[in-house]
Amino acid sequence: MNETITTPTPVIEIQDITKIYQMGDVQVHALQGVSLKVCPGEILAIMGPSGSGKSTLMNIIGCLDQPTAGAYLLAGQDVSRMNDDQLADVRNKRIGFVFQSFNLLARTDAVQNVELPLVYAGARNRRSKAEAALKVVGLADRMHHRPNELSGGQQQRVAIARALVNEPSIIMADEPTGNLDSKAGAEVMGIFQRLNEERGITVILVTHEPEIAEHTRRIVHLYDGKVLSDSPVANQRRAGESAYRSNHRPPTC
Repeated sequence: MNETITTPTPVIEIQDITKIYQMGDVQVHALQGVSLKVCPGEILAIMGPSGSGKSTLMNIIGCLDQPTAGAYLLAGQDVSRMNDDQLADVRNKRIGFVFQSFNLLARTDAVQNVELPLVYAGARNRRSKAEAALKVVGLADRMHHRPNELSGGQQQRVAIARALVNEPSIIMADEPTGNLDSKAGAEVMGIFQRLNEERGITVILVTHEPEIAEHTRRIVHLYDGKVLSDSPVANQRRAGESAYRSNHRPPTC
C-alpha cells in the first residue's frame, strides 16, 4: 500500500516582492524581486548591510507594510487581500514582535507591559497569562519591577514575554541583541532557541551580527534589495556555547 507523503504549507511565502519608496522626485528600490519560503518551525536570520532591505522585508512579513508588487502568502492566505482590521488581527494574534529598543512603557511594571497585547485582544485571564509568559523567560521574580529597575537583558526578556503572551505561531525579532552585551545577548538567543525547539514557534531574526545569526539554522543574506544567498548554518551556535554541529533537521516545505 502506497502512502501519500504531504509536505506542510509554508508559513511564509514571498513571491517576487518589490518595494519602492517615493522620496520626492527619487524612487528608492528597497526590495527588488525577493522570493522566500519559510517553513513552520524554522529559525532563521536575515542579514545584510545598512540599506540592504532587511528591515523593509521584516516590515512586510510582519504585515506592518505592503509591497509595491509581488505576492505574500501567510499560511496560504494572500495578505494583499486582507483589510486593515484583518491585518491588525494577524499582527496581534499570529505574530509576536521583538525590537532592539524594547519598547516598554516606563511607568508600568513588567507584568502590566506583558498584558498589553491581551488588553488589545480583549482576552480574559490577562494577569495569569502575563505571569506565565514571564515565567517562561525566567522573570518570575521580577514581575512587579518597572523597566528602570531591570537590566537591559531583563527588559528584552520582558519584551519577549509580551511577544509570546498571545501564543503566536511566528516571532519576528529586529536586532533583538543590538543594545545588549554579549552575555545578555546569548541569554536572549537561548530563549529564542528554546521557544523554537520546545514550542515549534517559527522565529525570524534580523541582525547584522554573524555570531548572533549562527544561533539560527538558516541565514538569508540581502544586498541592494535582493537575496544574495540563502544557506543552512552548518555549525549552529548554542547560547553560552561554541558552535557545534546540530543533529536537529530543519523543517522542509
